[in-house]
Amino acid sequence: MRDTVRQELVARQLDEQIAGRYPVGQRLRILDVGMGAGTQALRLARAGHTVTGLESDAELLKAARESLSTEPAGIRERVRLIEGDGRETGVHFLPGSFDVVLCHGVLMYAPDPDAMLAGLARMLAPGGLLSLVVRNAEALAMRPGLAGDWAGATAAFDSDVYTDRTGQKVRADRLDTLTSALAGIAAPLHAWYGVRVFTDGVANDVGLPAAEELERLLAAEDRAGRTEPYRRIAALLHLCGVRG
Repeated sequence: MRDTVRQELVARQLDEQIAGRYPVGQRLRILDVGMGAGTQALRLARAGHTVTGLESDAELLKAARESLSTEPAGIRERVRLIEGDGRETGVHFLPGSFDVVLCHGVLMYAPDPDAMLAGLARMLAPGGLLSLVVRNAEALAMRPGLAGDWAGATAAFDSDVYTDRTGQKVRADRLDTLTSALAGIAAPLHAWYGVRVFTDGVANDVGLPAAEELERLLAAEDRAGRTEPYRRIAALLHLCGVRG
């Protein structure tokens, strides 16, 4: 459930930003950095866009290729999958090559996030959209607190590190810090959303409810992710910057 909520909310938010910037029907050049198994990349290709996916994990890249192989030929020809590190976009692509750059759930693993952000911004054409999904450092106490882990909640108030689902300790980011970083790379923040306000504490193995209940859940999460003060305590932040 947690992954479905994340992917669906980010998709709705991203579509909203694309629709607000580009004419209906325009085929965009999209780069998905750290695309994972390709959920967003394939969805955008189905919508008619040309998508390049960059992924360093061989197993995830294999899964993306397998998913792509089941798509119709017209969609397959719009997708290019490359094994590579998101910190080295300049090795693979020329500056200004893309209208939209996605970097979802990747920045927290980068040892030098500012350099990575600068590299992503260079890939954007003027007026291009940069879409980032990061862990929200301002909300790290929420999950342990709601689970009754008071020591963990207390420690999280003063931390910007959390343990991901693989057991790896990684960095969380703050809205103010990323707002400054985006301004510094000439892709200032245009809009931001919260992702998973209510469902972050759900166990990893919990499946999806019936379709009608799932739609109610998504509607509540979608509204919370756009509404103060709820979006500020979301587990994830979705930030959209626009290249000047």
